Amino acid sequence: MQQTFTVVIERDIESGWLIGDVVELPGCHTEAPDLVSLETNIREAVQVYLQTVELTQEEPLNEFVGTMQIKIPADFRVPA
Repeated sequence: MQQTFTVVIERDIESGWLIGDVVELPGCHTEAPDLVSLETNIREAVQVYLQTVELTQEEPLNEFVGTMQIKIPADFRVPA
């Protein structure tokens, strides 16, 4: 039986590296310079997480719903 996990990927502006965060597993994340390496690293991170964190059937995992992007004007300022 396989489990499915959702990985949100962002790019670090300073380093240019990709950061992968597993939505269903709080604190499970990794980074890599490219997508191929990130997939390898995230698979390893999930396996280590599942080996070290005791998950019970009574504790449901978070459920991925989706992502959203919004745009705010660059000159937006909060009134003083």
